[in-house]
Amino acid sequence: MELLLGRFIELDLATCLQVVMLGAVGGVLSGFVGSGGAFFMTPGMMNLGVPGVVAVASNITHKFGKAMMGSKKHGEYGNVDKRLALFMVATSFIGIRVAVMINSALFGNADGHGAGGTAASNLYISMIFILILFFVAISMLRDAMKSSKEGAGPSMKISAFISRLYLPPYIYFKVSNVKVSLWVILVCGLATGYLAGTIGVGGFIGVPAMIYIFGVPTAVAAGSELYLAMFMGAWGALSYAFEGFVDIRLAMLLYLGSLVGVYVGAYGVKVVNEVMIRMVTGLVILLCVLSRAVAVPMYLRQLGLISMDPAWDPYFNNISKAILFFAGISGLCIILYNVIKAYRQRRRIRSTLIEARAMQQTVSTTT
Repeated sequence: MELLLGRFIELDLATCLQVVMLGAVGGVLSGFVGSGGAFFMTPGMMNLGVPGVVAVASNITHKFGKAMMGSKKHGEYGNVDKRLALFMVATSFIGIRVAVMINSALFGNADGHGAGGTAASNLYISMIFILILFFVAISMLRDAMKSSKEGAGPSMKISAFISRLYLPPYIYFKVSNVKVSLWVILVCGLATGYLAGTIGVGGFIGVPAMIYIFGVPTAVAAGSELYLAMFMGAWGALSYAFEGFVDIRLAMLLYLGSLVGVYVGAYGVKVVNEVMIRMVTGLVILLCVLSRAVAVPMYLRQLGLISMDPAWDPYFNNISKAILFFAGISGLCIILYNVIKAYRQRRRIRSTLIEARAMQQTVSTTT
């Protein structure tokens, strides 16, 4: 019990409300993007003092239920290639297990080197987060700007290059209408699982891999990744729970906020154009990366790798937290503004049509 209490933070009303808010903003972003949201929730919990490994474990536990709901919805529209997702499951489980073993080992070995003995795992999670999401954000912004100029869809250059390589056996997937080498699928599954287990954002690798490497249509890629995420979430939750890192209180509070947020974000996808979605998401992710980068000197100091006054730690943490919340709330405001604007436009159009129909009926009656 003492070990668990050392890993889990005390929750007062203010902290609970902040976690619910993280879930709500993360839910809106998740519904808006079609995948993800952990890029906001995981660092947000770390800023509240939650050890990185517990933040990842609690987030992946909360993700399981959300992915189940999302994949069911996508399945109703025929956007889930279950066969493709199941081929990726095997190696994604290996990737998650490797991630859990590394995070657990770093957490254990870091005892005595920093606040709560978590500095090593916090630094490791932060560095992976920064490297991967910086690349994702820049790619997303570049793609959005290119699309706004050319009106082009996703590039198929990588998919065309892979298809020219001879890597048998090849498997045909009917729903996606693509033929892909088994070895390429297994490697992508491994990478997706590793990142889902390390920082909780496997979707940011899984979805682009399906689109740009396999050549899967965007809607099917999003639905299939959610189907895959359901299994990865369950396996990740079990793996981290076995190590004692899942804080079920945080998972439930994230659910509370994200349940509402997901529906707002999903509505936003229908009314906001695709270029705007990619621009907003790319900028929010870039600010989240900056927020994590600000926290890095604090972990280096806690590990004794740099010399810095410990009194500076709260300043670094507060600046990191302020940037993160600025990113999330700004993104939320832009999404809500466009959702309300689109809703009012639809109401005006509907009122105009009703008035026109009423006038037409009046004219017909008088004549």
